[in-house]
Amino acid sequence: MKALVCTRYGMPRAVLKLQGVEKPIPKENEALIKICSSTVTAGDCRIITFNFARWFWLPAKFIFGFKKPRKNMPGWEFAGEIETAGNKVTHFNVGEKVFGYTSGISLGSTNAEYLAISEDRLVAFDLDKMGYDEASVLPIGGLTALHFLRKAKLKKGQEVLIYGASGSVGTYAVQLAKYFGAEVTAVCSGRNFDLVKSLGADYLIDYKMEDFTKSGQVYDVVFDAVTKTSFSHCASSIKPEGHYLTLDWPIVQAIWVSLTSTKKIIFGMAADKIDNLVYLRELVENKKIKPIIDRSYPLDEAVAAYEFVNKGHKVGNVIIKNP
Repeated sequence: MKALVCTRYGMPRAVLKLQGVEKPIPKENEALIKICSSTVTAGDCRIITFNFARWFWLPAKFIFGFKKPRKNMPGWEFAGEIETAGNKVTHFNVGEKVFGYTSGISLGSTNAEYLAISEDRLVAFDLDKMGYDEASVLPIGGLTALHFLRKAKLKKGQEVLIYGASGSVGTYAVQLAKYFGAEVTAVCSGRNFDLVKSLGADYLIDYKMEDFTKSGQVYDVVFDAVTKTSFSHCASSIKPEGHYLTLDWPIVQAIWVSLTSTKKIIFGMAADKIDNLVYLRELVENKKIKPIIDRSYPLDEAVAAYEFVNKGHKVGNVIIKNP
């Protein structure tokens, strides 16, 4: 089968190659998925280019590999059809449409024609209610946004600011915050105002034209969905009992703030619960939220997809489609 392979750390064009690799054989508890759609995320690009904060450089070498990624086939999310299944697979059938994401924080091997994966990583879906493309982009951005907003215990009537509202996590965060009944201020590029407003944002701020921290407005929740700001910069815009949510890992600062302030920094990874993915699927099926796709590439042009995402200007999600 064809799959995208990362040969070493570096820029996508230099280190990614589409190669023929052995087709995976599913274990007893695994299904073999014929992948129809997978994604390229900012996280994939961060690992491939080894673009980490200096303090995380050495731990990242141990986690991902020293000279090249230990797991060298990128991609975390996918949607497709079950081609075969191990004899201990009991909840899914051959031909069933499924989507999901691979476990762990290393590269996940979904930018390929096939994937063998445990059945407990799969969620079934109806093609009449959600397409392969939409299903494939739901796990990472959707679960991350849901996790952080739940951690902040977002309530109806609260005010939330989402920084990076047009990205993968941000587009889901805007919609989920509105679904939970919050008043949403979205910070993004002015060219994305129409999209973000269509997702439910009440107020819009162009980060290129205005620093939201200078307005005097305060929020119950400030969610940095792109790791482009900091608690120190945003602190004056957070209410005394408010929360700062970030995809970054400001461990020391979070401890200090918890000891010296009534405000709270929330960081970390989304809880790995398939039930949450089922919840998001139901929201999509009931048209409460919708996945946003910027552009798609065929598997043969997967390297170009990584080059585009690595520039940092995608809107929503980028997918790789298989014939």
